[in-house]
Amino acid sequence: MSTLLVVHHSPTRSVRALTDAVLAGARDDALEGVTVRAVSALEATAADVLGADGIVLGTSANFGYMSGALKHFFDSTFLEIGGSLDDGGTAGAGTTTGTGSTTDATADTGSGRRVPFGLYVHGRYDTEGAVRSVLSIAGALPWRQSADVLSVLGEVDGRDEAAAYELGGTIAALTIT
Repeated sequence: MSTLLVVHHSPTRSVRALTDAVLAGARDDALEGVTVRAVSALEATAADVLGADGIVLGTSANFGYMSGALKHFFDSTFLEIGGSLDDGGTAGAGTTTGTGSTTDATADTGSGRRVPFGLYVHGRYDTEGAVRSVLSIAGALPWRQSADVLSVLGEVDGRDEAAAYELGGTIAALTIT
């Protein structure tokens, strides 16, 4: 059985509606062979991530950045889940070894594959900075973006919830082995 991990920070009614729709899509009756786990970003651990075959991240956009809770998740798990830092100490696609060669941080998750992930972001006025910051960090992890980012501004409506449902279902389907 495959596992989809949904790591989210859902402090508002709008983000909670998107999270609920992602979870409903991931748990669609047509999808068999996948267990869906939803974990708050403040409680998610490296073990949660390492035990997942797919990941969906959800966050509010706060002051042009991801939520502090999702940032805490990345800060507390990054290196343990396969994150790569370049020689300057910033997130990079690979790190330089002592021999001068480069290792690809996305090359191996233990299974030899990159874990599919998706992202949804809700903001009142802007989500660009939040999306950019999450994708920058995720790009240095052994993950592959497997769906378009769902970026929602303002009130969440039925179309947004349908898109979130599709996001959850898509990433869940990609985890089934």
